[in-house]
Amino acid sequence: MESNAKLAVVIMAAGKGTRLKSRRPKVLHEIGGKSLLHHVIAAASQIVPANHIYAVVGHQAEVVKAAVADTGVRFVEQAEQRGTGHAVQTAGPAIAGYNNILVLSGDAPLVRPETIAELWRFHQAESAAMTLTSAELDYPAGYGRIIHNAPGFHPSDENLSPGTPKSPEVAAIVEQNMLTPEQLSLREINMGMYAFRTAPLLTHLAMLTTANPHGELYLTDMAAILHSAGERVVAFKTEDAAELMGANTIAEMMALDASLRAATASRLMAQGVTIFRPDTCVIDAQVEVAPDTVIEPFVQLLGRTRIGAESRIRSWSVIENCTLGNDVLVRQSCVLADSTVADGARIGPFAHLRPGSEIGEDAHIGNFVEIKKAKLGKGAKASHLTYLGDAEVGERTNIGAGTITCNYDGVNKHTTRIGKDAFVGSDSTLVAPVAVGNGAYIGAGSCITRDVPAGSLAVGRARQVVKEGWAAARRARQQAKKQP
Repeated sequence: MESNAKLAVVIMAAGKGTRLKSRRPKVLHEIGGKSLLHHVIAAASQIVPANHIYAVVGHQAEVVKAAVADTGVRFVEQAEQRGTGHAVQTAGPAIAGYNNILVLSGDAPLVRPETIAELWRFHQAESAAMTLTSAELDYPAGYGRIIHNAPGFHPSDENLSPGTPKSPEVAAIVEQNMLTPEQLSLREINMGMYAFRTAPLLTHLAMLTTANPHGELYLTDMAAILHSAGERVVAFKTEDAAELMGANTIAEMMALDASLRAATASRLMAQGVTIFRPDTCVIDAQVEVAPDTVIEPFVQLLGRTRIGAESRIRSWSVIENCTLGNDVLVRQSCVLADSTVADGARIGPFAHLRPGSEIGEDAHIGNFVEIKKAKLGKGAKASHLTYLGDAEVGERTNIGAGTITCNYDGVNKHTTRIGKDAFVGSDSTLVAPVAVGNGAYIGAGSCITRDVPAGSLAVGRARQVVKEGWAAARRARQQAKKQP
């Protein structure tokens, strides 16, 4: 077999997707938490390094490039979209140095790297100039059909090395709108994923014509062109046609999304995760969860979220790009984003961890507590109605209900630092930058504007004044004014 170093992947990503009725490029629509194109690139990257993957972009090319720039793939711009054959012609100079190429559809996000690898192995074993991927459908309407040549000797048989498996050769791929009445009954369809030997492909690409209802250059026509030129064209038949299906409407795309998310939930459950009512949960394809964790109904686990073992995520919570340790409890209706939660921590209900939050081991974040870019040490507690922004809270410190760290002066953000074993009374306001030492106490209702030394008590509130009889006298005056 040839080395993968001589193999390139070309991904068709130039189309507009008119039938989606969307201004967004088709390949940037998302399923399973990633764009269609990201899914295809991820699969292809398991076969060849990213710098050997060429995405052919066209419609809103700069937007598409920016969206997948993080993948490291290369781009070929098809300024005028004149069909799939024209897309490969445009990529010709980029792929000329490779012995073989694989051509994938940027809108077929369910394709697995295992299937791409099987196509590549089959293509080499068959010594083919072109290998297309096919499937048999009970209802093939709408798809191009595979036409096999008549039995008997074909010129390309001479090119087979001894012991090479001989599959039936393909004479042509005929699109649905060009089928003859006799061909309508054919059930083997073209799935739109190909392997080519580069030399014969580039030699014959110029023979493509626009003699079709859409006036475009079809890559599918290369089957007939190469076959007529005596090159070997074969079909790699897949058993799972759904894997290579694209989407032409939003409804079809959401069906792909449901399929992918169901597969993700099944994968996690096979790994020992309990998911109650998986049909109600939204779990992105990249999410990882350790065994013996329980996911309750109506949970969303998004992005690159990682959850440890023996944790529990209760209903209605949304967790995005977070790392949770073992034995973590996220109670109902919490929102966590771009944060970390250490082993044994308890979050919620109705808590909000904003980006940059770090919750320490066995810490407690209670109901209606908001954390933003703050660190809470081991065993720290903020149990009720609190905002901690740009703060550092030491181990075992207790933050009383209604506490606020005032981190923004209208221009800049400032940090509040609270040491270990401290106690902050309810309804306290800490105006940053300010520091509270280890073991210090803050009296309830205080406004703290200066540093509090370790082991001390700080009370920053007005002295209480009681005026006996004041309220009764006020009511009497008001009543008197109402008298005629």
